Amino acid sequence: MATITTTKGSRSAPTGPDTPAWVRWANDHRKWLFAAPAMVFVAALIAIPLAWTGYLSLTDTEGSVRAESTFVGVQNYLDVLSDTERFWPAVGRTATFTVVALLFEVVLGMAIALLLWRPFKGQKWVRVAILMPLVATPVAVGMMWRLIFDPNIGMANQILGWVGIGPQPWLAGQYTALPTTIFIDVWQWTPMVVLILLAGLTSLSEEPQEAARIDGASTWQRFRHVTLPLLMPTVTVAILLRGIDALKTFDVLYATKGRGGGSFHEVETLNVYAYGLSFDYNEYGVSSTVLILFFLIIIGSMWALTARRKEAKR
Repeated sequence: MATITTTKGSRSAPTGPDTPAWVRWANDHRKWLFAAPAMVFVAALIAIPLAWTGYLSLTDTEGSVRAESTFVGVQNYLDVLSDTERFWPAVGRTATFTVVALLFEVVLGMAIALLLWRPFKGQKWVRVAILMPLVATPVAVGMMWRLIFDPNIGMANQILGWVGIGPQPWLAGQYTALPTTIFIDVWQWTPMVVLILLAGLTSLSEEPQEAARIDGASTWQRFRHVTLPLLMPTVTVAILLRGIDALKTFDVLYATKGRGGGSFHEVETLNVYAYGLSFDYNEYGVSSTVLILFFLIIIGSMWALTARRKEAKR
């Protein structure tokens, strides 16, 4: 008589003493077997390009990836890590862009999410308006703001002129280009942080808030000692998702400043630098080295943020 076996409380297919061993094994591990093709495909999609990039980083490939090349070992890494003119400044701009943009996005996202947490008249229309920047593609956003910040015909300088402030170089300035691109990133991606934090706020229990209110806690005290600690796991998720995405920003920077991140490389992050080495100078060995180092930076950042998330859950 057939028996019913269960795995972790779920009902499995009938098996009996005459059932082949491989069928019983497949039945016990069916959830992994069904997911295996997709997992193998995704792993190959990541591993093959990464392995090819790693190989190129150990050669002096130039002109074409099919051209004859010489194996140079870690020489490319030594050259790149000793490059204080382009590589390390690009690392600094990448870190500055990511940290500053993420700081503003989390703070503004928290403020907006708190404002939208409680219902009010016209709330749904306000939410739609706030989410509008997420609808456009980053390249379109970059081109739009490039026109707005044009030093000659841009709307930004016209508005400043109405209040008696002189025209600013914005994207055209050597020292104003990076802050301006950070502003563009904050404008577009703060709504994403708002969505994540608002979802976390709506899932919080009202009992701690009511208890704090009965005890006479002010609004700031309730936020600092009740809401924020309960919301920290969600805040960590928002920082993780948006931080990794900000590290890899390319399209807005390239759409606003073009090759090399500007004439003085003022917004040249690691992504823009690697792109220029590959498609402007065809130095595929060096560009692959930069990409591998950038990949290690991203992995390290993910590990640090994930560890912080685990600590927040405790």
